[in-house]
Amino acid sequence: MRPPLALACLCLSPALFAPALLAKDIVIHAGRLIDGSGNAPRNQISILIKDDRITGVQQGFVTPSGAEVIDLSKATVLPGLIDAHKHMGGAGRGGRGAVIERGARTNLDAVLGATVPARLILEEGFTAVRSVGAADGIDLALKHAVDSGVIEGPRMWVSLEPLSPVGGHGDPTNTLDPNLPFDPLRLARSVVTGPVEVTAAVRDHHKRGADLIKIMPSGGVMSTGDNPHLQLMSNEEIKAAIDTAHALGMKVAAHAQGKQAIDNTLRLGVDSIEHGTYADEESFALFKEHGAYLVPTIVVAMATFDRAAAGQTSADTAAKVREAVQFKDKMVAAAYKAGVKIAFGTDVGPGPDVREFGLMHKDGMTPMDVIVASTRSAADLIGVPDQIGAIKEGCYADVVATSGDPLADITELERVQFVMKGGVVYKINGKRVPR
Repeated sequence: MRPPLALACLCLSPALFAPALLAKDIVIHAGRLIDGSGNAPRNQISILIKDDRITGVQQGFVTPSGAEVIDLSKATVLPGLIDAHKHMGGAGRGGRGAVIERGARTNLDAVLGATVPARLILEEGFTAVRSVGAADGIDLALKHAVDSGVIEGPRMWVSLEPLSPVGGHGDPTNTLDPNLPFDPLRLARSVVTGPVEVTAAVRDHHKRGADLIKIMPSGGVMSTGDNPHLQLMSNEEIKAAIDTAHALGMKVAAHAQGKQAIDNTLRLGVDSIEHGTYADEESFALFKEHGAYLVPTIVVAMATFDRAAAGQTSADTAAKVREAVQFKDKMVAAAYKAGVKIAFGTDVGPGPDVREFGLMHKDGMTPMDVIVASTRSAADLIGVPDQIGAIKEGCYADVVATSGDPLADITELERVQFVMKGGVVYKINGKRVPR
């Protein structure tokens, strides 16, 4: 039998780390298991894995004959984390530099630039993401590259281009010279007017391979020239998007900051509200009535506030940011208290800013509920709770581990030490596994 792999002692076995064509058996000895269900942790658990799936979860440390052993007996083991609000479309800077960058970078630059963040996101412990907006099919190309093993990254569910009204949050021609030529097909895929165009765009996204639809019913905070309090898509346009997507078996995520857009979009049957900054008690009742999720993205509000304070945004954007951050924490705390379903999402790129866990806890969520938001609830929002977000038989072998106890200190999830996706280890002892 080969020696076990432990957080305390790294002993590499090439057969364990390289994706293999032959069947392989692995057992993880978990010192403490938080399985994503919300139930109390269990101690000394064996997670049995064949190829890329979990085949069993047993009490005690068992070692099936011929199985590779990963010794995490001194660690806390959890399902792979899920970020339900990413933009897997490149590595742009954002802010005032974004407009200049758009003119200088091609789609090839963007998709190549997205490959490094994809690997970094995986190393942060996010084995799955929902990408809610990227131009020109970049997120779909990235998903295909990950799925085929060309690059390393998380599992991805992608929306392609968000659907925006003319001049709304997401119109790619915003801030550009209106006399410049712009590809009409590209524009038609993201800017829609009237329910007929909306219906056609949703069907086109489905045909091209989108997993979900993203709509922009309200103005935005970081965009130029619009107002986050205003509803910019008509109810008829919103309804057309939701009805058409649902008829095709797709879910709909809505960027909605202002109360009017939030409430109307919820009444029309949307699956999730992204951001939800100005939601109130009436909004929370609608969330619960329609079974919709809130993806609050607290950390992006803090990150944009930091950029505005550093003078990296326009004065108009800075004013919108300052107002929004005054509402965000209160809204999240009130939504949680009201019993709104919450899924974890950041809306920030990979790197040092993984503060969402701690910010959710600061706004009143228990550590266990933060963990559930980033595992089971996010998987349910995506629509695949039988595949990801849990340590249970039949799910993908997506597993992470921390040295400490995230129930005692939720920021342990900012320092994930071990990452496995589909039975392949990508990080151990806090270090990338070379390939």
